[in-house]
Amino acid sequence: MTPPTASPLATVVVLCRNEAGFIERCVASLLANRTQYPNLEILVVDGMSDDGTRDLLAAMAAREDIVRLVDNPQRTTPAAFNVGIRAARGSIILPVGAHCEYPTHYCATLIARLLATGADNVGGHCRTVPGAETWQARGIAVALSHPLGVGNALFRLSSGSEQWVDTVPFGCYRRHLFDRIGYFDEELLRNQDDEFNHRLKRSGGRILLVPDVEVLYVARSTYRQLARMFWQYGLYKPLAASKLGAIPTMRQLVPPAFVLAVVAGAAAALLWPQGWFLLAAVLSAYTVAVVSQALPIAVREGAGVALGFACSLPIMHVGYGTGWLTGAVRLLRRGPSSAPREDLGLSR
Repeated sequence: MTPPTASPLATVVVLCRNEAGFIERCVASLLANRTQYPNLEILVVDGMSDDGTRDLLAAMAAREDIVRLVDNPQRTTPAAFNVGIRAARGSIILPVGAHCEYPTHYCATLIARLLATGADNVGGHCRTVPGAETWQARGIAVALSHPLGVGNALFRLSSGSEQWVDTVPFGCYRRHLFDRIGYFDEELLRNQDDEFNHRLKRSGGRILLVPDVEVLYVARSTYRQLARMFWQYGLYKPLAASKLGAIPTMRQLVPPAFVLAVVAGAAAALLWPQGWFLLAAVLSAYTVAVVSQALPIAVREGAGVALGFACSLPIMHVGYGTGWLTGAVRLLRRGPSSAPREDLGLSR
């Protein structure tokens, strides 16, 4: 249903850097939202792209008067969030990623639920699709939507009904929320949304997952990209936890615990013969868990996808776990005021 003309102006903030392969599809899907929510503006906050993205954006802005290009000289995700929020004209803010496509009811439904429920942040379900039609890419997409890959992150898993949760992808906010609890922490080049949502909940706010709003997230298509992404995710988790004074979810400790168990088993194996049993026990239990989940996937989607899934899981877990441990060591050595400054850019 089309909202009444009195609907508040909403600003969609698109976080973008070097997304020439995706940005047109992303913006086109957001422009289609005008059929159900006409009072819309789209800000594309670009991290000084050098792959042709800016030319594409300039052409779109010339054709569509609701599209504006805003520069993000820092080229990081939290800076893009904050630049976009400050430049927005709307009283409702919807930050989104350029690596996704959005349904035509995305804005209308999230805004309606935000206003009707009194929630402080509303988001939808994130359905991961392959970045290429290879067995590797399809396996990665399955792993990013599987409990063994992402734990109990409800927005990545199938969910039948609305529910109050810890976090949602991107989100839909009232602008004044940022005046009340602050903006995104620019030291956190990753995990800034987790920290923000935890801060929101600690202030008494609520986060609503609306599963019938489905965002299509295009997954990374190679194992190298997957490993880099998960290492980055893990790297900033300890810093985020130190800023919050708490670990928001226990699931983030599982990958580093697994990596430590493997390292401890390997060290024990070098020190005495019986130590091999510890290493074998850890690796055997992990292998059984992976294979038991890969077999149904092989039946449903074929052996190639199941193999891609099985290979993706250790890459995700070890990448995240080693990133987390690296971040923890850096935090202990340098203190919470010294954030790691990797050249992460915006891409996630």
